[in-house]
Amino acid sequence: MTNKPVEATHPLTHDLAMQIQQQMALKSTLSDFALDAEGDIATALESFSAQHSSRWAKPSLSGLNRSELAVDMFITQGAIAGSPAINLFTQTQDLSNKQQSWLKQWQRSFNGLFAIKSVDLDSKPNRYEMVNWLTEKVYSVRANSELVAAVAARLEVGEIVLARLLPVAEGEWTFSGPMTLLGKLGNPKLAVAIGNFRQWFPQQLYGDAPELQEAAWESVKRQYDDFLAFFGAEKVTLSGYELTKKLQAYQEAATEKSLSEAGIDRNRSLKALVKESGVSEEDIDEALSAVGEESKAAKMLLESDQSLQMVTPKIKLPDELQRAEAVTVLIHPRWGETFLTDYSRLEAWLEKSPLSEEEGALIDRLVLKYLQDDKVILPVWQRLASEHGVALEAALRRVLNQPEFDIEQDLLGAIARHGKSLTPQMPESASVPEHLDRLFKSVLTFLGKDADGKRSGKKRAQKKKSGFGK
Repeated sequence: MTNKPVEATHPLTHDLAMQIQQQMALKSTLSDFALDAEGDIATALESFSAQHSSRWAKPSLSGLNRSELAVDMFITQGAIAGSPAINLFTQTQDLSNKQQSWLKQWQRSFNGLFAIKSVDLDSKPNRYEMVNWLTEKVYSVRANSELVAAVAARLEVGEIVLARLLPVAEGEWTFSGPMTLLGKLGNPKLAVAIGNFRQWFPQQLYGDAPELQEAAWESVKRQYDDFLAFFGAEKVTLSGYELTKKLQAYQEAATEKSLSEAGIDRNRSLKALVKESGVSEEDIDEALSAVGEESKAAKMLLESDQSLQMVTPKIKLPDELQRAEAVTVLIHPRWGETFLTDYSRLEAWLEKSPLSEEEGALIDRLVLKYLQDDKVILPVWQRLASEHGVALEAALRRVLNQPEFDIEQDLLGAIARHGKSLTPQMPESASVPEHLDRLFKSVLTFLGKDADGKRSGKKRAQKKKSGFGK
């Protein structure tokens, strides 16, 4: 990790400590406002908390009070009927200009996975230099009155902290809400922590780096464009066997396009590219250490004279998809790709009329499954509604026991109540734009994931993931 210098900080004065104290008092008032509210605000908070609690359940986000974290996030991120919660608070309170400016800057608050680089207990308030592992940005973070003494005592150099930061002054931040201390993690466990963070806080993945977030979203759009260029449609249904062959051909075409745009000859070897990039042996060894048990195999590939075309791992779908009679792939420019083995069957039933009682029951079971399945995201429902609206509406009326259910007005609310996001989540296939030196690292990561998948397949302990960015 790059250790970048911390931004210039304020002088260690009594004013900064007083300012943090005043901001914590204002934040407490804002929290009480949200918790004591009724009507639309209470409904919005309940929905916000339920959505995040569902996401934090698997894998389990432990070591902190989830309800407190949800409230802390809601007061700076939440919205009521499209209006930020902070705006409603401002409209109902008699606030000074300074307090209003604080509230405005709090909307830059974010969750991150931090490593503590240094601790200065002589500063008042105590100061922690922390780097966000997700973006490599460095922060000067101050203690506040909400920081529990037992937690503060464990904030040592090397500690990995899952925390939310609140801006309090130029170049100065403080802790906001509950946090989790994960210990001093090695690379394998740190990789797991980053993966968990991605599941828990998908919208915060690049919370403090909009330029990285924009690049990641652009990569999703590029994958969408490449998919359309190759397959010719946003929806493709094939047998698992045929889909595997098609995806491998798609991968080769996409890889060829990416390498060509980067000015890289795919017939060159990794060994030659690494040598030309100027990466040192020390850098190679350090990067390989993150691959773990497969570092020897990876190093053999890096020292091989085989071309990129020969060593690029092939896409391999999970076994259940490879064996399926039909797999439907749906792709969206923001949501990424979705793989479903029963989509074509549901479509066939929805197109059939009239339905027997048994067929209606089969549709209802599958619609209920789709409501409960995390893979069935908003664009899937929108496509079904646009192409099979009448039949889907009838099924949802039965499944939800709502005879007056209107698919145009009630669909979004129904799927939101089942824990589905109404805003795009960063797909796992997303990546940032690559240039030559990052290509080296991405290849290592790719090889490591492929090796992990083979190892877990042997142990039957883990399912492989599908995705065009894998």
